[in-house]
Amino acid sequence: MNHIGDAQHLRKPLPEALLNALRALFGERFSTSQAMRAHHGRDESSYEPMLPDAVVFAHSTEEVAAFIKLCSQYVVPVIPYGCGTSLEGHVLALHGGITIDLSQMNRMLAVNPEDLTATVQAGVTRKQLNQEIKDSGLFFPIDPGADASIGGMASTRASGTNAVRYGTMRDNTLALTVVTADGNIIKTGTRAKKSSAGYDLTRVYVGSEGTLGVITEITVRLYPQPEAVSAAICSFPTVADAVNTVIQAIQVGVPLARVELLDENGVKAINAHDKMTLPVNPLLLFEFHGSENGVKEQAEVVQEIANDNHARGFEWATRPEERSRLWAARHNAYFAILQLRPGCRAISTDCCVPISRLAECVLETKADCEANGLIHAIIGHVGDGNFHVQMMVDPNDAADVARAEGVNARMVARAIAMDGTCTGEHGIGLHKMDFLVQEHGDGAIAVMRAIKHALDPHNIMNPGKIIRWQ
Repeated sequence: MNHIGDAQHLRKPLPEALLNALRALFGERFSTSQAMRAHHGRDESSYEPMLPDAVVFAHSTEEVAAFIKLCSQYVVPVIPYGCGTSLEGHVLALHGGITIDLSQMNRMLAVNPEDLTATVQAGVTRKQLNQEIKDSGLFFPIDPGADASIGGMASTRASGTNAVRYGTMRDNTLALTVVTADGNIIKTGTRAKKSSAGYDLTRVYVGSEGTLGVITEITVRLYPQPEAVSAAICSFPTVADAVNTVIQAIQVGVPLARVELLDENGVKAINAHDKMTLPVNPLLLFEFHGSENGVKEQAEVVQEIANDNHARGFEWATRPEERSRLWAARHNAYFAILQLRPGCRAISTDCCVPISRLAECVLETKADCEANGLIHAIIGHVGDGNFHVQMMVDPNDAADVARAEGVNARMVARAIAMDGTCTGEHGIGLHKMDFLVQEHGDGAIAVMRAIKHALDPHNIMNPGKIIRWQ
């Protein structure tokens, strides 16, 4: 991590002419206050804060373009900011510069129910989008847990609990409006369901983490709200039994909408945090979407498979309030697990492997955590082979942090050896840059670097994330 210290040391003060131009452009929506900079200088990662030199709040694509033209003129770093919920240091001002907060760009631009699409500004959150379209009989399924902004979700190629059925932001983003590193405004994609027209620029920018441009508008796919929804929960004597249940359910073709794993530590944490009384054993939480009969049949097949894998207490939750309570507890798991070691910080990481290797990868990672004496929990969207490890560390104890980072590095190496990936949904940010090289190799990284150099020749767009400039 020497590049972090070096970058922080080389920060330069902002030119006075740029400050004056930004005050004229944004008025009270431009700030250099310590409090505002501190708020935008950290995310949910384990890194110490890295504050920008200033913050601006944009209201339109045109304002973003004017802002980036000024930053390009003075070669000042630009850090896009949505809700600050990222986990790998994406929004940290490694090289200083100016954070552009898009949270006030929160207008719904168009909803086309007949085409199953919506176009929104980048600051619209997933909950806001679903609230706005609920009367249309449609919903937006991507659910990373946090109430993230749609722009941030596109930037990190987010997914979440529904990905096993509905895919990720890669699959559900049809078109973007992007402000490039020289301040030009471009459109990528259309509302058509498919296209063979040229390079797929939409997918170049989805997952680019603000390193190639600023996403200001997004057109997403919508889906009909299912006729019936049912949830089920069951415990298992071992993590292997739980994961094997998921693998077998997918292999026989059950169209699971959501399936989440919590190990016994995760269950213990949410019991305490959400005042629940779940058995403190590895647990699976399922959700089924479809017709009344279809949902019933899906749940019955899964129950039979679960019983074959020694499930205990397969229970249905058909009432909306029961389902909401279960899923709220799952979404609160990150904060619940923090309470397993008060005063700690969490090193939260993820990987994704082919479903056939999932049980092996989870079990070896869990054994590694236990062998290193780490207070931890494993949770995951196991239906698509993705799981997360949350390790509690004392940030002032270098040896404690090193043990957790060692487990993380071995987990990633294990996943890559299984033909998996170093991250299923967190993204690269600062934390996983070396793992990206390990996964893709120098040749592929050179191609990525060539794209970065071509689209951002002055390296002002969220510099120091995903790949190193040289």
